[in-house]
Amino acid sequence: MTNGGRKVVQTSAAPAAIGPYSQAIVANGFVFCSGQIAIDPSTGVLDATAPVEAQSERVMQNLKAVLEAAGSSLEDVVRTTIFLVDMADFAAVNAVYGRYFTSAPPARATVAVRDLPKGARVEIDAVALVR
Repeated sequence: MTNGGRKVVQTSAAPAAIGPYSQAIVANGFVFCSGQIAIDPSTGVLDATAPVEAQSERVMQNLKAVLEAAGSSLEDVVRTTIFLVDMADFAAVNAVYGRYFTSAPPARATVAVRDLPKGARVEIDAVALVR
């Protein structure tokens, strides 16, 4: 779907938005991905009791699916933001994240937050180039 020169990205390979927002928007050669949490797209459920490593893995898979639906990839990511409920999870999340961004990793910020939707422990958003 396009809207004023912007393309709205929607894929069933990633969780549907849980609010009034798009999974991503493509505009001016970039894809702007909304934050992804560890919702399983096949069930629509987030296991809030899962270890942060498992949640991070699901988040990265969701982000990858949205990027691919937008005509981009993890290799095209130029910026991410990681939101953590507990900064003690930084190393564990970083280990998973590092497996997905092995060469020329994107610029990044990591921010501690009080809460995340549905009891998630990690959320990641991204900006990427569109091929």
